[in-house]
Amino acid sequence: MSLKLPIYLDNHATTPVDPRVFEVMKPYFTEIFGNAASSTHPFGWQAEAAVEKAREQVAALINSEPKEIIWTSGTTESINLAVIGAAQLYRSKGNHMITCVTEHRSSLGPSKYLETLGFKVTFLPVNKEGCLDLEELRKAINSQTILVSLMAANNEIGTVHPIEEIGKMTREKGILFHVDAAQGCGRIPIDVQKMGIDLLSMSAHKVYGPKGTGALYIRKKNPHVRIMPILHGGSQEGEIRPGTLAVPNIVGMGKAFEIARQEITEECQRILRFREKLKDGLMKNLDNVYLNGHPTQRLAGNLNLSFPPLRSSDIMSNLRDVAVSSGSACASGSFEPSYVLKALGVGDERGRSSIRFGIGRFNTEEEIDYAIQAVTETVKKLRSV
Repeated sequence: MSLKLPIYLDNHATTPVDPRVFEVMKPYFTEIFGNAASSTHPFGWQAEAAVEKAREQVAALINSEPKEIIWTSGTTESINLAVIGAAQLYRSKGNHMITCVTEHRSSLGPSKYLETLGFKVTFLPVNKEGCLDLEELRKAINSQTILVSLMAANNEIGTVHPIEEIGKMTREKGILFHVDAAQGCGRIPIDVQKMGIDLLSMSAHKVYGPKGTGALYIRKKNPHVRIMPILHGGSQEGEIRPGTLAVPNIVGMGKAFEIARQEITEECQRILRFREKLKDGLMKNLDNVYLNGHPTQRLAGNLNLSFPPLRSSDIMSNLRDVAVSSGSACASGSFEPSYVLKALGVGDERGRSSIRFGIGRFNTEEEIDYAIQAVTETVKKLRSV
């Protein structure tokens, strides 16, 4: 098979829709186009049935009940709904929440917004590999703490938090636990029962599903969790998230999560092999290359490397046939070092030279070989100037 250029190695920013997902979505644009809330005719019934099937598929991946899944427009909305909605509803019990300095902006934003409403927020630090100190988390909990909100896996450096251990801690303390699983679902095993998760934010487009669709898991028993809506209007999704449902996208998200559940183990093994080959190849060919994040407790497809003294913007502009990023897609246009790398204690020179490689389902070994060669040649050329 001939190599097709350019190569896409930015699968943490977004993923291509899996052809199997696209196939099941197609009829819901033109043939089965009803409104899932239309309960008086077959067009609405078919749409509603498709939505409920997708709810079951999403629930199966995270070991929840289908009725605990609420559809949203994506992880950003899910996080806002979970964090702000839970904080507002449980305010009578306390006004303190805990999160982390390396969270995605879609999580930091709601936390900082709550501060403007009078909530106290603790932003926990991380070590040089992006890991939380669980003892520091335990010490941060006080009598006013109502919520802990953390990501399952970091979008820039790939470091995976010990979610199950944190869930046991929050359960012991009677505190709600929200997890941002945008990068986690379909890439690492997530079991809301085993891990003691009360609220879980999910995305379709990080798991080879369509953009513009996500979901929020809200625990219904042990304990029964409630949140205050941040949108108001119709009665859809139990009045927690009103608005006409995007049926084609929801169908696609369901299929994407079903595929992830079936293929996650084999897929992660293959992607991990590709990541290690890419890392070893670049570190063998180039001097002065640094790994950012934890060496092993990280997403299989994530490789974040620094190539000082170069700037990541210069590397990317010369690396025309390999699509990578300098960190979060939300801030990749910035010339300043990532706030995530700063939190790790990475110096400015190394921080400005970081490249994030995101390996995914459709990458091939031939593409990894090409990327090793292309990055090596680009870095050597720029360093020789």
